[in-house]
Amino acid sequence: MSDAVAHLRVRDVMQTDFDTIDGMQSVADALKLMRVRSRTAVIVERKHGDDEYGMLLVSDIARLVIARDRNPARVNVYEIMAKPVLSVHPDMKINYCARLLQQFNITRAPVIDNRHVVGLVSFDDLVLKGLIEDPE
Repeated sequence: MSDAVAHLRVRDVMQTDFDTIDGMQSVADALKLMRVRSRTAVIVERKHGDDEYGMLLVSDIARLVIARDRNPARVNVYEIMAKPVLSVHPDMKINYCARLLQQFNITRAPVIDNRHVVGLVSFDDLVLKGLIEDPE
C-alpha cells in the first residue's frame, strides 16, 4: 500500500450523497426512491434520539419480499430492514474499515459522527477511491 493510501480515512472515500427513508414507509416507496436515485441502499431514519439507524438494501427486498411473494406496497421498510447496523467513524483508516466490513461479511456501512449519519461507505468506495491515486 502506498503512503498516500495508507493515510486515507473513511471521510476521504465515503459517499456523502445518500438517501434516507422512514421505517414506516412501504417497500414500494423505498423502491421508487431507489430507482429514481439509482441507489442499492438507503439509510432508515431513527424514530427518536435513543434509537439506532437501520439500512435497507436491494438484496433485502429480493430475499424478503420478491422471493416470498409479498406485495411491496403492503410491507413496511421496518419489517425487512437491518437494524441496528454496523457503522464506522469518518476518521477510521480505510484499511481498518475494509477489514471490519470483511470480518462481518457486509459490503457497506453508514458513516456516523456525533450520532448522525454523514455518509455511506462500501467496498466499491474503498477500492475505487482509495487504491487508485490521482495522477497529479
